[in-house]
Amino acid sequence: DVTETEEKEAQAKQEEQIMKEQELSNLLHEKRYLKALGLAISLDRPHTVLMVVKAILKETDGRRHLEENIVRLRKDQKEAVLTFLVTWNTNSRNCHEAQAVIETLLKHEAPDSLLQYSGIKAAVESLLPYT
Repeated sequence: DVTETEEKEAQAKQEEQIMKEQELSNLLHEKRYLKALGLAISLDRPHTVLMVVKAILKETDGRRHLEENIVRLRKDQKEAVLTFLVTWNTNSRNCHEAQAVIETLLKHEAPDSLLQYSGIKAAVESLLPYT
């Protein structure tokens, strides 16, 4: 009977998720946006990533801070943000944040580097009608 083991594993995963949620909340409160972005991306939470981007943009000199944070992300994190912003761009309430991130990626990534991103073709095709 493995029911008890499975229940313990599920409970441990749930506890870990709660801890990460609390850590994310603390990072946002402390304005440690790079770590908050990384954690939200690792949790696969597009809406939370959007909230972090909005919080960065509300800061004084927010565009510059957004650039600094996006540039410091790893390639896989940038790919995840790219897939998230395709959805953000379709909504008029979130399109400005999506465009700010797109602008940062286009300014700081070489075209050859962008072509190496997984899903870049689909992302560009989805972004064109709304951009």
